[in-house]
Amino acid sequence: MQKIFLIIKREYLTRVKKRSFLVMTILGPLLMAALFIVPVYLATRTDEEKVVDVVDETGWFIHKFENNDNYKFVPLYTDLETAKETLKSSKDHALLYIPLTQVTVPSSAILYSDGQPSINLKSYITGVMTREIENQKLAAEIKKEIQRRNPGYKSNESEETLISETILKNIKSTITLTTIKIEEGGKEAKSYTELSMAVGLFGSIMIYFFIFMFGAQVMRGVIEEKTSRIIEVIVSSVKPFQLMMGKILGIALVGLTQFLLWVLFTAAIVTVVQSAFPEKFKQNNTEQGFAPGSQMMPATQTEKKDQATAAENPSNEIFEAIHSINYGAMIGAFIFFFIGGYLLYAALFAAIGSAVDSEADTQQFMLPVTIPLIFSIVMAQYVINNPDGPLSFWLSIIPLTSPVIMMIRIPFGVPIGDLALSAGLLIAGFLGTTWLAARIYRTGILMYGKKVSYRELAKWLFYRS
Repeated sequence: MQKIFLIIKREYLTRVKKRSFLVMTILGPLLMAALFIVPVYLATRTDEEKVVDVVDETGWFIHKFENNDNYKFVPLYTDLETAKETLKSSKDHALLYIPLTQVTVPSSAILYSDGQPSINLKSYITGVMTREIENQKLAAEIKKEIQRRNPGYKSNESEETLISETILKNIKSTITLTTIKIEEGGKEAKSYTELSMAVGLFGSIMIYFFIFMFGAQVMRGVIEEKTSRIIEVIVSSVKPFQLMMGKILGIALVGLTQFLLWVLFTAAIVTVVQSAFPEKFKQNNTEQGFAPGSQMMPATQTEKKDQATAAENPSNEIFEAIHSINYGAMIGAFIFFFIGGYLLYAALFAAIGSAVDSEADTQQFMLPVTIPLIFSIVMAQYVINNPDGPLSFWLSIIPLTSPVIMMIRIPFGVPIGDLALSAGLLIAGFLGTTWLAARIYRTGILMYGKKVSYRELAKWLFYRS
């Protein structure tokens, strides 16, 4: 064990002193902190108001566009060419032209702008026009129905318009869907499907990235020592298995150190930014108090109040969602599945490195080893849409895919039995791949100048010491 510790120490210190380690240790927390800070900043940021001129020859839509924090719609009662000249001289953002068509219902519009209009502006304009056309069609059908049911009814334009507007106003509805998760013991908690999807996908991609990055370091390290013939000196003092385990565990500690530093630095950066800009990160909690003798607010009024509060303070929803994450459980699961997945794949990478003489020769052996990892990322979208399905279950249990898939499932809620089974099989998988890799490593590490095939690797597995 002492020799393994010495190898671990050498591998660890050699890598943490590299400039690349320091650079990634600094950049990582900045990027992770940005994931927390940028959404809140964007939710509270108000862009400069942009003016959009509107020339509506139909007269249907000119007063239907509502001003907001980003855009101000100004109606122009002039022809198109004059409006274009006005756009150039006024430096307004855009000109919306709705031509009068030969058909009864207008179906097109043109947006003139010096630059590329935003997708939000285009979506808003098309949405307003679509709704107005639908309202006009519905109003026309209502008038027809009134006249059909009352053949002797004399047409009254103002009365029909009032009836149509009243009906249209009453049928408009806004649906707010809140998801509540019923936990064990009957406890209810608000859940955020979109956030669970983002957190699970982020954790799985990070594990995928770490396994590839640090596993490749193990393979390159073995190849370098083998091609430089340093390995011949090292194995005279330690056994090949001790050397392999020391290298794998040493690089694992490097990855774990970097991840923990990322967590600490990210938390520090977020805390500093929150302290520097408290007004941006303040969550407005609207508590409902009842004075003596007061009546409870009806459910419909409460829902409307909640919707209005969310609309006025969009950052509240973001804060509530971020605070709902169980960071302790997520970080603990990430560390376990990262270490387990890394140890499993690093042993295979070390075996590949010992079997070849150069990095170019690794391609034929890398593909079978990395296919399960790549397949896990490919299946990520399916697992997100169906985290409790049978395929998601088996992919989160099989050791070669469980590190990535289980990180996707955990934010959606995983039974303790599934988690324990996945963890146990991952440990067993690591032990099994380590045994196989050690059989290949002890022979391949001293083999030079020979192109190794899969048949040759199979023979090495059964060589006796």
